[in-house]
Amino acid sequence: MGLFFQDPLFEDFTVSLGLGLASHGGPELGVVQATCAGIVDGDEESWYSAWSATADRLVQEGDASAQGGHAVSARESYLRACVCYSAAYHPLFGAPVDPRLLEAFRRQRAAFEKAAALIEPPGERLAIGFEGAELPAYLFRAPGAAAPRPLLIATNGYDATIYEMFLGQAVPALRRGYHCLIFDGPGQGAVLYEQGIPIRADWEAVVGAVIDAVVDREDVDPDRIALTGWSLGGHLALRAASGEPRIAACVADPGLLSIAAGVVGRLRAAGVPEDVIERYPDIPDATLAPMAEAIHADRAQRWAVEQRGFWVHGVDTLAGYLRATAPFDLQGRLAGIGCPTAVTAAEDDPLSRSAQQIYDALPGAKALLRFGTAEGAGDHCEMRNRTLLDQRVFDWLDDVL
Repeated sequence: MGLFFQDPLFEDFTVSLGLGLASHGGPELGVVQATCAGIVDGDEESWYSAWSATADRLVQEGDASAQGGHAVSARESYLRACVCYSAAYHPLFGAPVDPRLLEAFRRQRAAFEKAAALIEPPGERLAIGFEGAELPAYLFRAPGAAAPRPLLIATNGYDATIYEMFLGQAVPALRRGYHCLIFDGPGQGAVLYEQGIPIRADWEAVVGAVIDAVVDREDVDPDRIALTGWSLGGHLALRAASGEPRIAACVADPGLLSIAAGVVGRLRAAGVPEDVIERYPDIPDATLAPMAEAIHADRAQRWAVEQRGFWVHGVDTLAGYLRATAPFDLQGRLAGIGCPTAVTAAEDDPLSRSAQQIYDALPGAKALLRFGTAEGAGDHCEMRNRTLLDQRVFDWLDDVL
């Protein structure tokens, strides 16, 4: 039985989005409970309406505080609204883009821009050109920084945007005196939602463009640029570190060797014969039809594969998805990582299963950071205990930088 819902999708979003960032400025437990009380379990329209209404109310409260000159209260209310807008539109993922998703996303962006202006010092909005795309980004500087500081660049994975990533990555970084740059690349946030550009495997090219945009700034120490990624971003961060020599330290949360391994596991679980699996990723749709039907019939799998996976990779069939995800594999690339690297492994997170394998293959200074269920941190990206993740990761970063 879930804490809030029987529906697995709603339960996951409530715990990971609604509660997971509370310690970093997301909505409090009472707000989450009150919002969920107005939702019909499994009903996407009531979900969207309830979370959107909560977010709108938080923006109105932020506006009232701002008009009264209460900058801290306004900023905090806007940031809580950002998380609620994200929760509202997550079940709506997929192509063609749902107008409700775009509406909630744009309100989220507007709320975040208000919040960023009230941070001390204010966040600096950047638009990073990359092969015809425009990557939205924000640079946040550590308070009171007189000399160049280390810069933490944070990258997303499959479904978060820079606005949630501010709370998850920039808040703990700024508390510890790091500058932090958050960005959305191809297949993420506005680059996907509004520009329609799918994700790509060669993340070193993406991160290289991001570093180019800030490396010459006087307030950035070019010798202390670290990269962190959460969820699929853990894989992308490792890929970037394998081809971008300016990265001085890398954090993969979690250590995910490849998307392919999970896909092949699904094929076996679906009873696809080994002689067919040997042809991966070139498996015809007719052979995959039973597996595609099973995915479509399972609400959580339908969202993860059809709605999110197909959309992010720019495909519309399971066969296309297999081909598109095959390049997301670090086999043969880990030896090229020359910087100190930390890999996380949460006890109950399936994406952490390859963390030990990654750790063993890393050639230089490295750390394997394990998180257990008994610590309240055994889930994906340690979302039920992010403060413990912050403690271990940033203590490690302090030491290596």
